Parts: sequence; C-alpha cells; structure tokens
Amino acid sequence: MPPSTPPTQGRAVHLPSAAALVVADLHVGRAAASNAGPLLDERADLRERLAAVVAATDPETVVLAGDLLHRFGTPRARAVGTLRTLAGRIRAAGARPVAVAGNHDGGLDDAWPGPVHDAYRLADGTVVCHGHEAPATDAARYVCGHVHPALTVEGDKRDCFLWTESGYRDRPTLVLPAFSAVAAGVRVERRDDVDSPLVSTLDAARPGVVADGETLWFPPLSDLRPHLRRR
Repeated sequence: MPPSTPPTQGRAVHLPSAAALVVADLHVGRAAASNAGPLLDERADLRERLAAVVAATDPETVVLAGDLLHRFGTPRARAVGTLRTLAGRIRAAGARPVAVAGNHDGGLDDAWPGPVHDAYRLADGTVVCHGHEAPATDAARYVCGHVHPALTVEGDKRDCFLWTESGYRDRPTLVLPAFSAVAAGVRVERRDDVDSPLVSTLDAARPGVVADGETLWFPPLSDLRPHLRRR
C-alpha cells in the first residue's frame, strides 16, 4: 500500500482521522434494470456488504458519495425503500448516514431521509464529493466515486481504487470503485482519461485492485501501460 493512502475496506475507504467510512455508487435499482434482477436480491446484497464494512471499521459517520440511486428521474418505490433501509441500518450501528448527490440522483431529495449535500467536508479536512463536477471547496484530500474504475488482471476485470498523490488541486485524491455489485466497471488500462474533473490524468494514478476483501496496489498506470493490453 502506498504509505499515504487511506486504509481501504472492501470497496470502501475508512478515514480514522475523521472517524468516517465512505462508499460510492450504490446505484440502488440497477439490478432491476439489468439481467441480474432475477438473480440478485439487491437490497440484501447492499445491506449485508455495507453492514460488514461498518462493523469492521466502527465509524461515527458513513458518507454515501453519490449515485445512491440508478434511475435519473423519480426512483421506484422499492429503490426508495432500499435506500431508507440502508440509512436505518447505518443508524442502528451507531453511525450517522450522510448523502452526497451524484449525477443520477435527481430524485434523491425525496427519497433520502435527511439533507442531501453537493459535497461534504469531514473533520480531518477531507472533502467527499461524487466526482462528476468539480467541488468548489479546497481540501486537504479529496475522495470521490463516479468513475467506476476497473483493471484487467490476468484476463479478469477487477474493480479498483485510483490514488493520485498530487491530484485535484494538487491534493491527494482517491477514486473509489462502485459499491454496487452490478455497476459496469470502466477499464482504465483502455483509457487515456475519464469523465471526472478530479482525475486530470490517468497516467499518474496508482490502481488498487479489490481482491478477496483486500486491496492490491500497483505502480502508476504510466508504468503499467507497456505491460497491459489495451484492446
């Protein structure tokens, strides 16, 4: 692990200095919109995996960093129920749930049981945003989602983090993988850039591949590209 990288936990990141856990891109309702719908109990899957990372880190605050919902418009009743169930489970674990809006979250104000933020500043100076728009506030560090990064390792596409020591506004920047089990991953070895103002260049980013609950950190993509297939 790069020495300054915040500790990851599954597809989430734990920030002990802020007593906070951050996850991104739940995309509640995505399973119903895909062929995975009949095969995956999305509510149970999200509830159980989120409960596991909350139990492992015991945070005071859990920030859901955008695209909590999948539908761009008004969410379906089941998606609203799932989202409120997740918020209730976070509170039952003794933590405070915080919602940050993403580009899919046009209906989030009516679905979320509390205020919705464009960005959220943690106690240690970290700013959490979704990543589809540039946050207006300066920060000690930025954490976002939106990109759904993935990397192909030995022929298998694996979800990954992206860490840049001097990223957005020359601050350390961490991009989280999608927490949703069915959100499509973007293969960063095939790309020169991604659709986020917080990631000005992929070459400087270090991918951290999620594997069996651990994160395997690789050198920057500029060093990896000669050894990766871009097809």
